[in-house]
Amino acid sequence: MATDVPAAVDTTAHRWLETAGLAGVLAFVAAVQFSLWAGELLFWLTLLAWFGTLVAGRERFTAPTMFWPLAAYAGVTLVTVAFSLDPPTSLYSSKQLLLFLVVPVVYRFARGSDRVNTVLTVIITVGALSAVLGVVQYGALGYDSLSRRVQGSLGHWMTYSGLLLIVTVATSARLLFARRDRTWPALIMPALVVAIVVTSTRSVWMGAFVGIAVLFALKDLRLIAVAPVAAAVVLAIVLALAPPALTERVHSVVSLKDPSSADRVAMLHAGARIIRDYPLTGVGLDNTKKVYRMYRDPGSLDWSAPHLHNVPVQIAAERGLPALGVWIWFIVALAIDLLRRFREDPDRVSSAAALGGLAAMLAAGMFEYNFGDSEFLMVFLTLVTLPFAARASVPRESAPNDATMTTQQAMQP
Repeated sequence: MATDVPAAVDTTAHRWLETAGLAGVLAFVAAVQFSLWAGELLFWLTLLAWFGTLVAGRERFTAPTMFWPLAAYAGVTLVTVAFSLDPPTSLYSSKQLLLFLVVPVVYRFARGSDRVNTVLTVIITVGALSAVLGVVQYGALGYDSLSRRVQGSLGHWMTYSGLLLIVTVATSARLLFARRDRTWPALIMPALVVAIVVTSTRSVWMGAFVGIAVLFALKDLRLIAVAPVAAAVVLAIVLALAPPALTERVHSVVSLKDPSSADRVAMLHAGARIIRDYPLTGVGLDNTKKVYRMYRDPGSLDWSAPHLHNVPVQIAAERGLPALGVWIWFIVALAIDLLRRFREDPDRVSSAAALGGLAAMLAAGMFEYNFGDSEFLMVFLTLVTLPFAARASVPRESAPNDATMTTQQAMQP
């Protein structure tokens, strides 16, 4: 169960920080879809506003229950740094753990259904703009091959497509569950679908299918039969209209003869060997790429790999099996809490979007280490925190101030 936001002292500084914090949340979830540097800078500024709010308002720290297994995962990760094959590298890479504070920050500043809906609108609107940029890149700027893939304004197509995945699932949730304001999601959905297709990112295609199928099941279990039909229709359109390079990419989804698919399997084999040799603490953050050559399959194509393209295997290989167990605890706790929210909330948009986003992340994460991507992680954690923020109470003046006011009122004639 999430803890309500505590009572706060109402001062000018506190009100200013409150406004700055909400603006910061809206700013960083928008900016990170175009620039990690800008998104992280705005997040650090929002974090300062959050600390200031706790101090100026004399508030205590609050977060949804699901934050605590996430915090435990961060703690276990820091322990593994001491046993890393390269502690300085792992310590530096552990700075990404600070992004977990997205959860309490969004929970504090995006409280209430109106703010939650605003944050969700910003996420899908900016995502739509990013999708349009990707479509233009593919159609007019020559980003139409595996050697030059659509990536928006970001540095890598996997990051770009992963963000599109979250936005597409959130937009689908609003289309299926919103009682009003469905026009905008309906207008931007075609751009999102086309952008995801032209990224040629098969893991994101799989994640989108699973995430939207979960949304159909949440809406009406009988609609689960619609998911494969809808996927077949989209597939037929792609095969009929897309250029040969894209249709070949579609066919490669089910072919282990495809070089990149075969290499994914080889990475799983290497990961299993690493876990066997380092079961408790792994090789350390950002170190799998340094030992990959020693553990790779003899016939695999890549001599090095930045990661193992699978979230559970990557976590176990670089942080150990105990860390993987804590991460699974986080996923299970989050899923249970979100399902409870979905059943209890009259407005199910945010909880449905979070459940669909969680399913999409897990499905795509079987083929890509998306949980380790900072841009993806910031938007994902924002999305899954919104259902809890929607139910958080609005801070009011603290009890002493209320008592003082009551006494003053009682003294008036």
